[in-house]
Amino acid sequence: MKILVLGANGFIGGRLMTVLAEQAHSIRMLTRKPGKASSEKLEVLVGDLTSDTLDVERLVDGCDVIINCAGEIKNEQLMPALHVSAVKRLLDALGRRGRGAPHVRWVQLSSVGAYGPAAGKRRVVTEQTAPNPQGMYEITKTDADKLIMSHAALQGESGDWVILRPSNVFACDMPNGSIRQLARIICKKMFFYVGREEAIATYIHANDVAAALACCSIEPRAARQIYNLSNDCRLRDVVEALADCQGVQAPQWWLPEWLVRVAVWLAGNMMRLPLTQSRVDALVNKTSYPAEKIRNDLNFTPKYSVPLHICEVIQK
Repeated sequence: MKILVLGANGFIGGRLMTVLAEQAHSIRMLTRKPGKASSEKLEVLVGDLTSDTLDVERLVDGCDVIINCAGEIKNEQLMPALHVSAVKRLLDALGRRGRGAPHVRWVQLSSVGAYGPAAGKRRVVTEQTAPNPQGMYEITKTDADKLIMSHAALQGESGDWVILRPSNVFACDMPNGSIRQLARIICKKMFFYVGREEAIATYIHANDVAAALACCSIEPRAARQIYNLSNDCRLRDVVEALADCQGVQAPQWWLPEWLVRVAVWLAGNMMRLPLTQSRVDALVNKTSYPAEKIRNDLNFTPKYSVPLHICEVIQK
């Protein structure tokens, strides 16, 4: 089996490459940075997914599985080209292979952001929840999902697809600084809980995401399925773990949500604060993403407990 990995040098893609190599798959990777040499089990192609000069026919030729981990999380201007246009070009290339071409599976790394922002009220999001993306990243990723699920190249006997939607992905080298900022606030004894009702932390370790992608690439039962992936726990468990690993007392204070939101609104008009309305949303989050479907269909269960592993983010 030959597997093409897009975004192979990224936060999740790099881990996926390790998993696939351990499983002795034949891998083709696309990289914008020349230097990595091909070997018996690894074929390295140099190119840019968003470039018009990329030979997309050559890229997809002979591949049984395409795993797309490529993503842009900062520059919104680059997101449509990478998340949507590049995907369409590759799918069109698959469609031009003609009758009799080998079956191909497209495994897409998406996001639970496709379902919309987390809500303060109790909400359970499953794979049947209607999409409602808000930000540019979420909108373009959801557009790519729709394109993949409907494209003729992945219908019938010619191919199939799998969509994996993880929640907030963490690991020691995560590019997002939200957990580190939370840890600093806890260390300075400035953290407080918002509201009396227990909030939910929706995280998943990057190693679990990589393992799930590898599972989706070979498991027949995954064909044409969407899978959410999250290892939800109490926010309190995450906060107490971050306090413990920094040697400080776990926070105990709490404030009413209405008071915090009013204070943030008033102060936000006069100065820049680390606490914003969107961060208050995270502190009162009641949205959960059960991973029951991927567990029942593929017998896949996350191995990395969030409270047990969250501290690696600040201990690197």
